[in-house]
Amino acid sequence: MNHTPTLVETEVLSLERPFRFESGDILPRIDIAYETYGRLNEQGDNAVLVEHALSGDAHAAFYHEGDRKPGWWDCMIGPGKAFDTDRYFVICSNVIGGCRGTSGPASIDPATGRPYGLTFPPLSVRDMVEVQRILLRHLGVDRLKCIAGGSMGGMQALQFFCDYPFQFESFICIASSMKHSAQQIAFNEVGRRAIMADPRWNNGNYYDGVPPEGGLSVARMIGHITYLSEKMMQEKFGRLKKDKESRAIFRPSFEVEHYLDYQGVSFVKRFDANSYLYITNAIDNFDLKTSLSSRDRFRGEGRQRGAHLDDMRGKRGLVISFSSDWLYPPSQSKEIVQLFSAFNVRVSYTEIATEHGHDAFLTDYARPSEIIQGFLSSLA
Repeated sequence: MNHTPTLVETEVLSLERPFRFESGDILPRIDIAYETYGRLNEQGDNAVLVEHALSGDAHAAFYHEGDRKPGWWDCMIGPGKAFDTDRYFVICSNVIGGCRGTSGPASIDPATGRPYGLTFPPLSVRDMVEVQRILLRHLGVDRLKCIAGGSMGGMQALQFFCDYPFQFESFICIASSMKHSAQQIAFNEVGRRAIMADPRWNNGNYYDGVPPEGGLSVARMIGHITYLSEKMMQEKFGRLKKDKESRAIFRPSFEVEHYLDYQGVSFVKRFDANSYLYITNAIDNFDLKTSLSSRDRFRGEGRQRGAHLDDMRGKRGLVISFSSDWLYPPSQSKEIVQLFSAFNVRVSYTEIATEHGHDAFLTDYARPSEIIQGFLSSLA
């Protein structure tokens, strides 16, 4: 039976007023790209904010007109799914610093009429949170039933929940961490170096010509290796060769080489190299414990002087990890559980057995869906 796909459009909120970053830098105006699914009820208490990962965007579910594939978390968002749009009003926005509709390095600086490039302000996970608070006010959402995200999305969920616990009933953090390890930083740094070593990067000033496709492609390849487990890669590719008859030296011949090449090429068609630099730098510098211990926070629009940790008491949390995830291993998820338990947040934890590695939060949806549905239902 053929089903008519549910269509959705990405909307853009344009704010003609300054936004101040945690660094103290100011943008004179910002755009925020977002999508919503379902409807806000009369009580205004059924909103769920979904956070995307590094390479994601506001298009989390359903289809855009003419698309062959749905949004990146369509398996989890929709009628009867984990985030049931018959029950919940689901919101997803592209992060500040991104390149999919929200202001970022590729956006035009009104003072010069040219893309910001590296003059775009330094970025933090808290900046991402503050921009989303602006969006929530625009949508008339004062309180959320839940904030949820995987990978970098989990970091945003934790930061938002800690900064404004009074605004949330619960959080869901999937395959994430409170801070990056040396190894996690190292992988991101190699990706950044690949971009900056590309002559076309031109110190971030490439918007009038060909972008640093080679460097960004390599950065994506490096990242993608960390998303899959060794067993998954072995079962999927092994030592199979695609061009068995080719005698060309140093050309991709193994199936896994062609797969990585495809991932790199497809990524450069939709992502900005400078955004990759800014966002990976932001998550490398993310440190939730340090953030919580800093009582004298930067205060700008909507910010408060420190979070009242007592506001977390009695709130609910769900942390999910995957057994074969070596990028964000279960040990880091357990640290999240320990931290929030110390703040008297009632945290549930599940480690799901899978061979899909870190990508399991996007692909292994059956068991997480069951767990999330049960968790959200228990909030009632």
